[in-house]
Amino acid sequence: MEDKGRESDHLMLITPERVFYAGLLGRPRKRTPGCCHVYVAVKGSLHMTIDDVLATAELFVTLPNQRHSIASDYRTAISVTLEPESMPDGVIEALAERLTGPDRAIYARKILAAYALLRQRRYNDITTAEFDEMCFGEALPRRALDPRVMRAVARIGRFSGEPVTADTCAAEAGLSASRFLHLFKEETGISFRSFRAWKRARHLLHFANQDLNLAHLAQDIGYPDSTHFSHSIRRFYGLKPRAIFVGSRDLAIYRSTETVRELAEAS
Repeated sequence: MEDKGRESDHLMLITPERVFYAGLLGRPRKRTPGCCHVYVAVKGSLHMTIDDVLATAELFVTLPNQRHSIASDYRTAISVTLEPESMPDGVIEALAERLTGPDRAIYARKILAAYALLRQRRYNDITTAEFDEMCFGEALPRRALDPRVMRAVARIGRFSGEPVTADTCAAEAGLSASRFLHLFKEETGISFRSFRAWKRARHLLHFANQDLNLAHLAQDIGYPDSTHFSHSIRRFYGLKPRAIFVGSRDLAIYRSTETVRELAEAS
């Protein structure tokens, strides 16, 4: 589904497990997102800082929860994000090694070609495998989650009603809270609390180009107050919520059919 009235080279395609973003990066402040980022320069170069070490290239990959800052020579840059729980352990690390190896320029051109394709055709029905083929030339392996964890992940993703707690998910799974938390991390590689915090911040992306009351939005997606909301968004994105919305006014947002269905269920 496309946001109506949007005509821009800045776009974002959101699926449950992937995001393709082409737009502004904002000021190069430190950010610690809960996903894997593949950054690609549209023109010129990108400048990545990790552990106070600055590097320059046309493509960079950051691992989930890796603190970094990113800047671009050109106004628009590309960011492809991959949710870590969607892939088996080690897949993201292997992908990062491959993308930043001798074929870095080839992968950069592949992702730029995907951007050109998305500007022409919106791919609302794109699957994760098709997304990966478009960006990386192959479908990445999928992680098979325990059904009890899958139900918890789905519950977290609804963003409606009362905030999701480990106790609630544990009861639904027929487990003690401690056993459920252990199972969740064992299956996803991420703690329940960290997973929930990241997904809440990720959900903000769906509304980034809308003119909304941010305090109301914070409550709607599960933040206890505006201070917690602002702190969390700055930690994950390196930007205040207001800066994200100001920088996304001309951003066209497209959602996969599956994402649209999830949003409808949450409303």
